[in-house]
Amino acid sequence: MSSSVDAHETARPAGDATQDDPLLIIVMGVSGCGKSTLGANLAAALSLPFLDADDLHPPSNVQKMSDGIPLTDADRAPWLVRVRDEAARAVETDAHGVVIACSALKEAYRAVLRGERIAVAEAPDEDEAAILRTAREAHPDAHPAAGAAGVPDEKHPAEHALRTYFVHPHGPRDVLLARMSHRKEHFMKASMLDSQLATLEDPTTTGEQNVVPVSIEHSPEEQRDSALEQLRQLAAIP
Repeated sequence: MSSSVDAHETARPAGDATQDDPLLIIVMGVSGCGKSTLGANLAAALSLPFLDADDLHPPSNVQKMSDGIPLTDADRAPWLVRVRDEAARAVETDAHGVVIACSALKEAYRAVLRGERIAVAEAPDEDEAAILRTAREAHPDAHPAAGAAGVPDEKHPAEHALRTYFVHPHGPRDVLLARMSHRKEHFMKASMLDSQLATLEDPTTTGEQNVVPVSIEHSPEEQRDSALEQLRQLAAIP
């Protein structure tokens, strides 16, 4: 058996979600793009609960970002698993769905959030099984991926199939930088913007499905309305 851990085996694969399944909307993008504002506005418009993934980072991640140190994929692995888990738990109490603001910069991160996998590798030759173990140690409730050696099969909230859509507010670097520079209380420093932009794998260019782009140069109301209209066109919402 390969040491790579890719599949997230569940009772019903995440990709098999149907229109009867709860809705997960993830508002993604680099810091300063307005994820939290847009996410909260969408949640209010759809009468869904809203979660901010920044609130789910472990203290070690917050400390690194406060010190201006970019997170590694190994740092993000348990956090991404926890975000997906919290989405699944949210729909246990609200069957309609949930909206989450989460950077989700890489395609592999978004695969975790879709429930397709729970390990991400920093480099192609990195041992994903080791990262998986790290993720489970930091977040022991994480559901095992297919074939994860030494990890027993178990029931888990992530077995929920969620209809997952990504809303991506994006725009020019100078607009993002200006916004970040005015956020005095946030742990993410403006100096880290270029690192985030370099990490970003634009979901509109990767062939991913169920992606909704919106411009950050529009007003919050225009962004909300644009996202809602595109979600309707994708049959995500009535």
